[in-house]
Amino acid sequence: MATAPRPRTTTRDPEDLARRLTAWLGTRLPGAKATGVTVPASNGMSSETLLFDLEHPEAPCTACALRLAADPAAYTVFPVYDMARQYRTLRLVAERTDVPVPRVLWLEEDPGPLGAPFFVMERVAGRVPPDVMPYTYEGSWLHGASDAEREHLEAATVGLLARLHDQVPLTEAEFLAPSGVQDALRRHVTAQRAYYAWVIDGLPRSPLIEAAFDRLAELWPREAGEPVLSWGDARIGNIVYDGFDPVAVLDWEMAALAPREVDLGWLVYLHRFFHDLTVASGQRGLPDFLRRDRVEARYARLTGHTPRDMEFHTLYAALRHAIVMLRVAYRQVHFGEAAVPADPDTLILHHDSLRAMVQGTYWTR
Repeated sequence: MATAPRPRTTTRDPEDLARRLTAWLGTRLPGAKATGVTVPASNGMSSETLLFDLEHPEAPCTACALRLAADPAAYTVFPVYDMARQYRTLRLVAERTDVPVPRVLWLEEDPGPLGAPFFVMERVAGRVPPDVMPYTYEGSWLHGASDAEREHLEAATVGLLARLHDQVPLTEAEFLAPSGVQDALRRHVTAQRAYYAWVIDGLPRSPLIEAAFDRLAELWPREAGEPVLSWGDARIGNIVYDGFDPVAVLDWEMAALAPREVDLGWLVYLHRFFHDLTVASGQRGLPDFLRRDRVEARYARLTGHTPRDMEFHTLYAALRHAIVMLRVAYRQVHFGEAAVPADPDTLILHHDSLRAMVQGTYWTR
């Protein structure tokens, strides 16, 4: 991961975006200017982030961030980018919980001004555990922290999930539920099957992903659990920290109604994903951080809800991540950055750990 070229994340011209953004801001605050427009190096491969300073005597804030739906010409990671849904979710969380989220300022659903819908929010200062190089590698600020500091960050992060799940009234989050008569968990998994079918349309299938879906069916919970507002991308790499305290929860594009364990499984597995990569590189990683047993116990103490069927939910997290990884790999193929190998499963960075989960041996290592 240290030397591989980073996949292309956009086909847009930052200077052109800056000019168009300034023109659009003038329709909201006459005379307003966007200065210092940058696309951060950590920009993901889904919705894009622009950072800029807002110059105007009546500006609601000076440091802003803009979330722009993915460029349709850039072989998008997801089939749909509903920016109004993300904007509404952020407002709901801000209004009905004490979970810290950026203050949203404006929503633009017309793709005309910047080529796709977007929303603008206040930029929150702090630091984020990096994906590249992963925070589990030596040299990361989190890796270099003390055990007590990492314990503090872990406790605060699990606390965020507990409060999110407990505080959002379900009736106010119904807009996140897709239509259908299935329970929330079945709807969630059905949506993932549809996403996988979209990813492989006209391309090689993944026997490993399909085996994981089969294993999910064997592990299906007897009781799915009541749905809550699920963040969807619940991982520390989507949180801004001031020191070791969370000050902003980011990236709500995968929010949904789902059982609590969907977020818990994602939180636990996404750390293991980075830890496993680190161990494979010859480093120790962070084996005692965000351990499954501690996360489950802490969440139970905070909420009174003991997490159930976590073998199912950590497998489901690894499966969901595998579908995203396969799409990212096929995206690299599309841009000529990679070729399709004889075994498409090798395109999934964590294929060994996913296979171990399917075989039921991962958590016994």
